[in-house]
Amino acid sequence: MASNFSHAIVRRPCRRLIEGITTNPQLGKPDYELALEQHDDYVAALEGAGVEVTVLPALEGYPDSVFVEDTCVITPKGVVVDIPATDSRRAEAELMLPTLREFFSPDQIKRLSAPATLEGGDVMMVDDHYYVGRSSRTNDEGFRQFAGFLAEWGYTAEQVPVEHILHLKTGGTYVEDGNLLVSGEFKAAPAYRRGQFRNVFEVPDEEAYGADCVRINDKVIMAAGYPRVQAQLEEWGYDVATVDMSEYRKIDGSITCLSLRW
Repeated sequence: MASNFSHAIVRRPCRRLIEGITTNPQLGKPDYELALEQHDDYVAALEGAGVEVTVLPALEGYPDSVFVEDTCVITPKGVVVDIPATDSRRAEAELMLPTLREFFSPDQIKRLSAPATLEGGDVMMVDDHYYVGRSSRTNDEGFRQFAGFLAEWGYTAEQVPVEHILHLKTGGTYVEDGNLLVSGEFKAAPAYRRGQFRNVFEVPDEEAYGADCVRINDKVIMAAGYPRVQAQLEEWGYDVATVDMSEYRKIDGSITCLSLRW
């Protein structure tokens, strides 16, 4: 099933980006000016894939607010507003609501309620089925409520354990057409060995960061610097656009994190 996206939402990184949450402090703090340049390139890649991009202003009080994907999950039938797990990010979903209301009617917007937590980085759509990471950021109650909203729209969902990385999609992404990239712990995940995945590429450990990429219309956007992942995508027949993500990697961010797409 080919992608058919027309819109994307991004948010400019704020100056407090250097204070973003990270599990990789050894990579150092981001260079803010370089992060701005990389964000510009990311927006250009989205536009090059044929979508209209809404660029929201920076939220200076929220270091991680550039990672808009964690504020909600957009499906073909509506949007579920998330509850991020960390206190410093909790308000980001609320602050996205005015923008969502510009594009979605009230009956298309669902909202999780406490004690649920769920972040969009843990959600991977495969046709009409959703894989949801059970991670440090998404709990069982978040999954239960989210799956209930999906069921109202005719979709199904299942949980996938996430033990060693931040989000489900940190460990791999579905680029449609039956093609799946997996890395690390997900190479052995039973859920990823089913018939809907015709081709599963096990990403080499040294290129694990490249496993998170996004298919938009006739392009796949991925992080620059991961030649074996890029070669596999091109072998599958995709037109690949690369974006330098060095500064976002330092604070656990990746390609899918930086936008909401529909």
